[in-house]
Amino acid sequence: MTTASRPEAAAAPDLLGLTADLVAVASVSRQESALADLVAARLGALGAFELHRVGDNVVARTATGGERVVLAGHLDTVPPAGNESPRVEGEVLAGLGAADMKGGLAVMLALADAVDARIHAHGGAAGAARDVTLCFYAREEVARPESGLLEIIAWRPELLDGDAAVLLEPTGGVVEAGCQGVLRTVLRLGGRRAHAARPWVGENAVHRLAPVLALLAELPARRPTIEGCEYRESLIAVGVSGGIAGNVVPDLAELRLSYRFAPDRDPERALAALRELLEPRLDASRDELTVEDVAPAAAPHLTHPLLAALVTAAGGTARAKLGYTDVATFSARGVPAANFGPADPLLAHTPGEHVTRAELEHAYRVLDGWLISPPAPGG
Repeated sequence: MTTASRPEAAAAPDLLGLTADLVAVASVSRQESALADLVAARLGALGAFELHRVGDNVVARTATGGERVVLAGHLDTVPPAGNESPRVEGEVLAGLGAADMKGGLAVMLALADAVDARIHAHGGAAGAARDVTLCFYAREEVARPESGLLEIIAWRPELLDGDAAVLLEPTGGVVEAGCQGVLRTVLRLGGRRAHAARPWVGENAVHRLAPVLALLAELPARRPTIEGCEYRESLIAVGVSGGIAGNVVPDLAELRLSYRFAPDRDPERALAALRELLEPRLDASRDELTVEDVAPAAAPHLTHPLLAALVTAAGGTARAKLGYTDVATFSARGVPAANFGPADPLLAHTPGEHVTRAELEHAYRVLDGWLISPPAPGG
């Protein structure tokens, strides 16, 4: 495609208003049907896209024959915290899901309009540098086995094929590379029951938590640098339980642990490292560490031509994604992926989450320009 024939980037529509419309449709996890209906109706009106519905998941795809990128975002939100209704004040929209991630969904819908208009105006492959798949999926904010993305993969995995993917999670308009994995475990420590008036004849399992908790409190964060991005691991206690009655020395205590591990470790190596750390403080004959949930990490893949081009389009810098996102799901299927979207990620799940017009328009301009940029070398 010559410079003269390249399509121009589209002017940003009223993204703040569109985001407010999406926030107004309640979509707490497992209750996404109404929002999925709205998205499907809007995309179904665009002739350039093939529309697919899998449960409460909506996938729309162009087919011009170019290299393919996937833009993905989850429809659901966490439960409300007095912020159910959208509230626009000047250039700022506040409300449930404004940051995580209905602002990103609004950008995806606006990009669909722009892609559709270009394909119709220029015709076929002349109207877009690359094919686009838009994936709106349910149940991201709950346990991973419920994920709508996994539902799509189970029924129509080919719908999510692509050369690269972008998750429009809130990143403050900066590319956040890869993601950390998650390992959730339960540590059960044994003791010996006795009367509370004579604790010296027993062994208090709750007290045995003390050295483990002290270890966690003093543990320095492991900070590996991968492809120029510094990840910061965390291992914290997220729940404690124990005790039988007010007059009994407890013989069992449970400690729930959350380990966010960097992409240079797979789940097996992460679990091995955790066991190695805890082993000196445990008694193998009565203590047990069990895994409740695990999700893999994803490498940055910033050397991939498409993702490198996205970093350039977004301003030339990238940082590590310290949380878990579905870039790991795409990466596990051989599709290099990154996170990029509007809003401050620190606002996610807070009562005061919000997004600004400038943040929405920046994300839109970057992604729209990226979609029409020349194909990646070898693409």
